[in-house]
Amino acid sequence: MNAVQLETATLGGGCFWCLEAVYQQVRGVTAVVSGYAGGQRPNPTYEAVCAGVTGHAEVVAIEFNPQVVSYRDLLEIFFVIHDPTTLNQQGNDIGTQYRSVIYTNNPEQAQTAHDVVNELTRENAYGAPIVTEIQTSPIFYAAEAYHQNYFRDHPAQGYCAAIIAPKLSKFRAKFKALMNTTA
Repeated sequence: MNAVQLETATLGGGCFWCLEAVYQQVRGVTAVVSGYAGGQRPNPTYEAVCAGVTGHAEVVAIEFNPQVVSYRDLLEIFFVIHDPTTLNQQGNDIGTQYRSVIYTNNPEQAQTAHDVVNELTRENAYGAPIVTEIQTSPIFYAAEAYHQNYFRDHPAQGYCAAIIAPKLSKFRAKFKALMNTTA
């Protein structure tokens, strides 16, 4: 019997808590880690990233089984749960750390990412240009422990209730077939 070869998708679309909460509910996703990527300083801290001095984006590293959920599926979810037309901003979160970015881990992911962005652009899906960056995956740094599983641990916290919960509802409404029913 062949072991399943898991893959990793690395995505940034604003606050990593939002993306983490959604992708933890996708069937075929085996792990989601909030972290930082794309900056110049090694071993960034949350405080330094938020201050905008490292160049890192808040991202999630999503480990998934491509036999259950495709990379394209993950990207389609990504483009529904954040606004890819605002440069360095998601809602009230402003700064380069909140940029829309897809970090690809192989040529196939890069091609799929470009294909999805081109399709959405042709469809004028957002009525504004997509500013999502597509780059080769840089070093990923896991965020501090208190950022992991944030929504699961703090669903009643103000930001979670006001910002994350509506994104989860949007995901659940549009992607029922991709939901992990045991999450």
